[in-house]
Amino acid sequence: MATNHNSSKHSYEFPLITNCKTHDRNNDTVVSDLDGTLLRERSSFPYFALVAFEVGGPLRLLFLLLASPIAGILYYFISESTGIRVLIFATMAGMKVSDIKSVARAVLPKFYSNDLHPETWRVFSTCGKRCVLTANPRIMVEPFLKEYLGVDLVLGTEIDSWKGIATGLVKPPGVLVGSNKAQVLFKAFKNTSLPELALGDRETDYAFMKLCKEGYIVPPVTAKLKAVTTDKLPKAVVFHDGRLVQKPTPFIALITIIWIPIGFLLACIRLAAGSLLPMPFVYHALWALGVRVYIKGTPPAPVKNSTGVLFISSHRTLLDPVFLSISLGRPIPVVTYSVSRLSEILSPIKTVRLTRDRRTDADMIKKLLKQGDLVMCPEGTTCREPFLLRFSSLFAELTNELVPVAMLNKMSMFHGTTARGWKGMDSFYFLMNPSPAYEVNFLNKLPYELTCASGKSSHDVANYIQRMIASSLSYECTNYTRKDKYKMLVGSDGTVDTVKT
Repeated sequence: MATNHNSSKHSYEFPLITNCKTHDRNNDTVVSDLDGTLLRERSSFPYFALVAFEVGGPLRLLFLLLASPIAGILYYFISESTGIRVLIFATMAGMKVSDIKSVARAVLPKFYSNDLHPETWRVFSTCGKRCVLTANPRIMVEPFLKEYLGVDLVLGTEIDSWKGIATGLVKPPGVLVGSNKAQVLFKAFKNTSLPELALGDRETDYAFMKLCKEGYIVPPVTAKLKAVTTDKLPKAVVFHDGRLVQKPTPFIALITIIWIPIGFLLACIRLAAGSLLPMPFVYHALWALGVRVYIKGTPPAPVKNSTGVLFISSHRTLLDPVFLSISLGRPIPVVTYSVSRLSEILSPIKTVRLTRDRRTDADMIKKLLKQGDLVMCPEGTTCREPFLLRFSSLFAELTNELVPVAMLNKMSMFHGTTARGWKGMDSFYFLMNPSPAYEVNFLNKLPYELTCASGKSSHDVANYIQRMIASSLSYECTNYTRKDKYKMLVGSDGTVDTVKT
């Protein structure tokens, strides 16, 4: 049992976590609170807000925002449990449980991973067995904790549901705070020894901390305390989904709600300018409308040959080929693996669907190259993080006229890609950002001696271009594929149903 440390300079019942030794903890079990302990941020509102927006949209986010002051009053003047119940109800009532799980798997890990407390992680990561005990709904936090932090057991508040629909209520024993935490922890470990180490950040954690041999308190964070860098995590978050770029604090959530109708109107104007104006004028029109386009390198001039140039582009959003065309001042057709019907209609450049049959696609690309230049994104899908997915080698077999293009974009409010949502809105969301930006970097044309014509294999050529683009962007090359992305985020192979889109 932990002892009282009245001699310390702080008023906590337990010593500070900075005093915790991490040597020889491989056989120890640690149990940690989440908000304010394993995470720096004490407020769980941003994570509820993400679920509200990604499942219920702006109106549900607004409802949660209006309910949050009530939750705060109840939290401080009635009980912590009552305040959290209001947040759970405002966020989840009426939602499909499967949708909540989907957001927890595909959206929340990115935000959680950016907020890990360095001192807590220093201790937590050295223990052989890891348990997290939290007042948050287990359905929200478990995918991140188990998949990315190697947590063995997650004990959280259990939400109630009826026929797969969340009621907004919680199951017994209720919200896990105070004595409820202690009871659940004792029950979980009743057939084995209790954890050797407990970590918490507030008085309501004392009840479960006293059950363990050692207990340490994590004090409130200061502005100087930086989160754990992603390279120190057991597993990097390569793929993530969701529309929001920033963690939605109450202020950011309010600004987002106010901006959405303004941003949508602005996106329509920007989209109309890009689709209706002649391509040589689009660059200047977009700059006037707040869309920044930066061109680096030397774009190749159009040459009348028996075959056109194949631009090999990294893939950040659906608009990569469009901004490449804007940079060149002329429309360049693109071959794509899947795109929504609405995006095809609105696109200012010609889009050609690939069939995923290698021979059929090869014949189609050769035919298009005879007509002129062409754009291809051999990753087959977008990636938001500083990684490049594995390049398909098909393009290297079809032509020796290869120009790599490194794409970089910047968004402050909305992501212009989705795996779970309606892809037809991707272009709108990107253009809804107050001042989105694209950097198009034309790299040197691939020398003849590095092409398949000189005897190089198509895989060697594809890998070389992947490394070439990654180096220019300071990105990391991976072997992940389109199927890997959609399996992680959606549980499918990522094929777009054009009837629905």
